[in-house]
Amino acid sequence: MASGSEALEIVREQPVDAVVLDLRLGRENGLDVLERLLKEEPELPVIMLTAHGSVEDAVRAVRQGAYGFLQKVSNYEAQLEIELQRALEQTRLKREVEQLRGPDAGAQTLIGESPALKRALHRLEKAGKSSSATILIYGETGSGKGLLSRYLHAHSARAAGPFIELNCSAIPEQLLESELYGHEKGAFTDAKRFKKGLFELADGGTLFLDEIGEMTAGLQAKLLHVLETRTFRRVGGSADITVDVRVIAATHRDLQKAVVEGRFREDLYFRLNVVPIEVPALRDRPEDVTALAHHFIALFCRELGRPPVKLHPDALRAMLDYPWPGNVRELKNVIERVVLLEAEDEIRHEHLPSELARGRGRGSAAGGTASVFPPGVVRPLTEVEKLAIEHALRVCEGNKTRAAQLLGISRQTLRTKLKEFALEDDPEEATEGV
Repeated sequence: MASGSEALEIVREQPVDAVVLDLRLGRENGLDVLERLLKEEPELPVIMLTAHGSVEDAVRAVRQGAYGFLQKVSNYEAQLEIELQRALEQTRLKREVEQLRGPDAGAQTLIGESPALKRALHRLEKAGKSSSATILIYGETGSGKGLLSRYLHAHSARAAGPFIELNCSAIPEQLLESELYGHEKGAFTDAKRFKKGLFELADGGTLFLDEIGEMTAGLQAKLLHVLETRTFRRVGGSADITVDVRVIAATHRDLQKAVVEGRFREDLYFRLNVVPIEVPALRDRPEDVTALAHHFIALFCRELGRPPVKLHPDALRAMLDYPWPGNVRELKNVIERVVLLEAEDEIRHEHLPSELARGRGRGSAAGGTASVFPPGVVRPLTEVEKLAIEHALRVCEGNKTRAAQLLGISRQTLRTKLKEFALEDDPEEATEGV
């Protein structure tokens, strides 16, 4: 809880993604604070909140530039959460478009010299020669599918255009259509204003749809239509909108299997799979671990404003021997944590997380580790599932969204499993992703 003056100081001193502002702030008037906030940051989404507001207050707030105006009626928290998510997504997209249209937009670096990575890059460079062919990137979670999609965009004729990214598994089904295609004011209950969708924002550039395998059947049909005609209608709209967008899709799932099982449209699969590219798992390119580790060490030391720390040979050997089930993302998280919390001048073996420090062999990646599957012992599936969830939460330091992505399940499924296995929950549940 902050006063209007304190909120202004925070906005001046650090980046702020969104503000929830009460109409009554003791002696201060929330509308006056709104005016001063938007004077400092004209693009800042501000959601006004009140228990006693009138229609005139709401009209004045919107005219002054408020993103939304909510009354504290019963269950208003759920509506506030939805509005905040939309505001945060809008802020993220604006910053991303500005960044990717800036002078460093093409600076996409892929670390590694392994033959497997070089094969993927070779196919990317060939795909970049076409500015319209759809690309389908396969790969395990955390292997770098998003980075490869950015690399392709930066090395294509569309590099000067926007690059917009959407994780199809991170947005509820009822909101995903609006995110992709936009909506007209009044199209549904919460549509208080007109909104452009990601296809419009990506016009002239690239739209990256991550985890495309999570898209529902109805949205799959609409996406197929857009890919074939380059036209769509906003939710609640009647006019056709034509865009010039290259679509890159990615998945960690076996889409061919999903087609056979009836969970993914065959015609959409063939439409997306014009140029298939497979991202190798980190365990399949161990020769890149050293280069990646040194890259991330330099990166996080630079962010912390300190000289690069050294990597002890014993620590590097443990990294080379580890199968990295979370791929490059897990390696990056480990380096960040160690540089931040453990190492002062050198990363040593004892600084590494326990799963690395134990020296678990690379060959155990495919068939499980000796600690999980002792010789001659068969564990119940539920027990193995619980162990996998516990491990994912350790790797992701309790972040449930990242853990669900690594496990290849939805966040809701993870929450259900946590309750089922009586695993300890934490306060992050209430704030994660907001």
